[in-house]
Amino acid sequence: MLPDIFGGMLAGASGGVLSGLFGIGGGFVMIPVLSLLLGLDQHRAQGTTLAIMMMPVGLPGLLQYRKQGHEWNIKIVGLVVTGFLCGVSVGSLIANEIPQLPLRVGFTMFLVIVAIYAWFRREHSGIEEDSPESGPIILPGLIIGAIGGITSGLTGLGGAVVIIPLLICWFRMAQHQAQMTSLLVLLPPIGLPGVIIYAKAQGGLPWFIILGAVAGFDLGSYFGAKIAVRMSGARLKRFYSLTLLLMAALMVIKTL
Repeated sequence: MLPDIFGGMLAGASGGVLSGLFGIGGGFVMIPVLSLLLGLDQHRAQGTTLAIMMMPVGLPGLLQYRKQGHEWNIKIVGLVVTGFLCGVSVGSLIANEIPQLPLRVGFTMFLVIVAIYAWFRREHSGIEEDSPESGPIILPGLIIGAIGGITSGLTGLGGAVVIIPLLICWFRMAQHQAQMTSLLVLLPPIGLPGVIIYAKAQGGLPWFIILGAVAGFDLGSYFGAKIAVRMSGARLKRFYSLTLLLMAALMVIKTL
């Protein structure tokens, strides 16, 4: 029991720091940590991460962004949450039908693709008058949420890894604004449908690891966000890309 709790705290703390730093769920680092250090197979690591993300683990990071004066759009948040709830079950059902090796290879390739995209993505200064924010936002918000939900269920990530670039691309948000919006979207337990599917398919999840990870994540998220608000959007973007590539390399080593 104690090794599981302490191992979970290590995974949670590492994920929490990067969650607060990049505004994402932290699953892209917790899944490799759970797999490499705690020996969980790919399916259980993904289901465990989804369970951790159900808790309000991003709240300390969100408060740090808010403290710095960054604003959110509650309409966009509501639409993305609605789309996410529809997509996460679909992604989870598909993931549990895929064998472990192809699932791990797909997860690794996904990290590499997102890293490359993030590195070359243009940086916006904020929502502009001629952006979709001044026009229809219902369909874009729902689509972004659905894509994030499917990705979350399929990979075990929180979904922010695609929600953030889509918010920047579609609504022309600045990096910090998109990261804060993503943390707000993931604050309620929107991954619950996916967790139930993973738990049933895998015969349960390692709840002591989850308990330790939640505690570690809260602390890490707070310090990660304090660092993020002092960094430029360009530096955050490049550090984010390099971290994703590092996690992909670790997953390749695990697979080999």
